[in-house]
Amino acid sequence: IMTHLSRFSEEIIMWCSWEFKFIELDDAYATGSSIMPQKKNPDITELIRGKAGRVNGNLMTLLSMLKGLPLAYNKDMQEDKEAVFDSVDNVKLCLKTFIPMLETMRVNKDKMRAAAAGGINATDCADYLVKKGMPFRDAYKISGRLVAECIDKGLTLETLPLESYRELSGLFSEDIYDAISLETCVKERSSFGGPSPESVIRQIEITRERLGVYYE
Repeated sequence: IMTHLSRFSEEIIMWCSWEFKFIELDDAYATGSSIMPQKKNPDITELIRGKAGRVNGNLMTLLSMLKGLPLAYNKDMQEDKEAVFDSVDNVKLCLKTFIPMLETMRVNKDKMRAAAAGGINATDCADYLVKKGMPFRDAYKISGRLVAECIDKGLTLETLPLESYRELSGLFSEDIYDAISLETCVKERSSFGGPSPESVIRQIEITRERLGVYYE
């Protein structure tokens, strides 16, 4: 739990930064800077990230204590209580704080979509050509050249004119924009555990089913 919370916290810390600005935490779960009035620090996620090291340290304590024990109870085992109780207390504390922080978090959808449009659909562009009969190695090269052109012109694959596509291959037509739209890219990833809406909903259902077993 703490390893996943730490990983999640790292993403939130990055997403809150000026470089990303994908999300904004509620004031109740962030603090101001002592010197920079515009700054909003995600202190809770930083503390949780730090506490993951503490809990992992408790794990090493337990493993080190157990590694030399023969079969049956030994007095060494009295040392497990502090590590176990401390870990449980900290996990509960982190979860109690993390959940409402996520519930009140504001997501900048436009910013996230603009970032996703920066070339994440290049593979779908290559797949489009493959579906029309082109070998993937050739489609891969063409997609790479198109991405390079987008970077040079300050465009995205979604805003690149059709003429630029057709200069590299006559297989491109108006339907390329449907094939590389971000909505299509997400929906096409429908394998188990994928990011399509159907797959995500299924994962939520599976998680709820598993949790339901524990609470019966």
